[in-house]
Parts: sequence; C-alpha cells; structure tokens
Amino acid sequence: MKIHFSKYQGTGNDFVMINNLSGNYNDLSIEQIQVICNRRFGIGADGLIKINASKNLAFEMDYYNADGSKSFCGNGARCAVEFASTLGINTEDVSFEAIDGEHFATRSNHEIRVKMKDVSFIESDRDAFVVQTGSPHYVQFQSSQAITDIVEFGKKIRYSEKYKLEGINVNLVEVLTADSITIETYERGVEDETLSCGTGATACALVQDYLANKELSRVNVKVKGGDLAVEFKRIGIGRYEEIFLIGPAKFVFSGTIDV
Repeated sequence: MKIHFSKYQGTGNDFVMINNLSGNYNDLSIEQIQVICNRRFGIGADGLIKINASKNLAFEMDYYNADGSKSFCGNGARCAVEFASTLGINTEDVSFEAIDGEHFATRSNHEIRVKMKDVSFIESDRDAFVVQTGSPHYVQFQSSQAITDIVEFGKKIRYSEKYKLEGINVNLVEVLTADSITIETYERGVEDETLSCGTGATACALVQDYLANKELSRVNVKVKGGDLAVEFKRIGIGRYEEIFLIGPAKFVFSGTIDV
C-alpha cells in the first residue's frame, strides 16, 4: 500500500498525518502503523493521525500511538487542525471528532488553541496525583532528591501492579513560579520519553493550580521541545472547565511510503 503523508510536530511531539477524507486508508492495519512510526524502519513518529470525514463535524481526528494503541492526544490535535487547514477545511474556528468526543479549536498564525475535556476529579496517589485529560496521567513533583531518569522512573510507574493493565503516562514537574512549570513525560504507547505531551502539560498545569491555591487561570508549561500554555476556569476543588491547550503546530516534510 502506497501512502501519501505529511509530517508535523508540536513542540517536538511528532506525528505522521494522513488525508483519509476519501476513506482510501480505512484498512491501514496496526502492524502497518507500527512500521510507519518506527524510527529505524519507517518514517518515525510518536503517533499517526488519519483525518477522516465526519458526518456532523468538520473532520475526525483518528489518532494512534506509535504502538498502534488509541487515545486522545493534545499535541496531535493541534497538528491535526494545522494539517486539516491544508485540506480545504476552515480551521480558524473548528469543531472536530476525537476518541473522547467533540473538541473545539481555533487557529491563528500556526498557534492552535484546542479545548480539552472538562476535568471533574484529581486523585491523590501517595505523593503524586492522577488526572484524566483525554489520557490518564500520573503527576509527581520533583523533591530535593531529584529523579534523574524519566524513562526508568516512568517505566516503574507505568508497569506497576496498579497501572500495568491499562497503562498510564508519567510526568515529573518542577515549579518555576506559581504560574510556570517545567515537565518531563514518559508516554505509554510510545514507551519512552517524548519531547512534549499536550495532555500531560494539561494535567500538570491543573495539578499546579490545585496545589497553588491562588485561583490561577493560566499556567505556562516548558517542555523539552518548546513552550506550551494551559488556560482554564476552576469551578470547584479539583474541578475545571473551559480548558484550552495552547501551542504551535508546524509542518516538517511530506512524502510517500510503501507499506
């Protein structure tokens, strides 16, 4: 199967984008997705996104992690909106489908604002927190004894008895100021550190607000691949709505691959 693709990245989180509005790639298998995302034998990416036709909204973002598993991806959503703009879809103000339902986004000068799902609960897990932001996230703040290897630490949590069945993304947070943090993320489905994670940035920003108790409305998040921001409205303890993930989405290259 010959596949025409474009490569995009959002703060270093990279994705293979496929125009599937006509349904030409409906039969793309999990094994083929794994090969495409492989950095040695394929194009190489943290995930693959098919832009499918939607009956009720502008398009469907059909997202796959590098191992072929499915979830929602915040950075992927921003890249999907940017890519969709090249397919004749008006994305200045757009609503689209994803695995967790409808999302709204705005696009201006390659900066994308994606509305995330409301968060109604932040769970404490000993000295860490668990938040569902489209994907499940384990959030731990750095102590005086800093953890130096996010991959080793991430695997320990992700494959622990509690989380090994469904998996969980693992984030380490360092507070810079009350409204500014830096994070490192180990992503399930990639099973490695990624340079950025949008749902992780969202989870960490909300936990920062939850702990800071200063009625923040925006947290700036520095990741290894660049800078993101998360805006939100707190409606109760550990409850948030009007959550927006904000950041860039950029074209890298395009081509054809035979799988």
